[in-house]
Amino acid sequence: MTRRCELTGKSVQTGHKVSHSNHKTNTRFLPNLKRATLISEILSRRVRLRVTVAALRSIEHRGGFDAFLLKARDSELSPGALALKREILKKQAGA
Repeated sequence: MTRRCELTGKSVQTGHKVSHSNHKTNTRFLPNLKRATLISEILSRRVRLRVTVAALRSIEHRGGFDAFLLKARDSELSPGALALKREILKKQAGA
């Protein structure tokens, strides 16, 4: 399982830790990933995804899980999240 947010695409970054003597050591900066259960009101079911805490705040800011998915770019979403987005669009078109 990759260390990648399924909604925002945020993943591991690399860089340097720099000491007081300016000695640089390679390091990895990992995203703050949590397994979250999100509720889709349009599909009326729960979905478990591995997302960053920043993405959870963005979901609340955009007005819920469904609104977040509809506004998100397809290139950022994981295949599972993209399938959910297509389901939501299909259900909205049929309703």
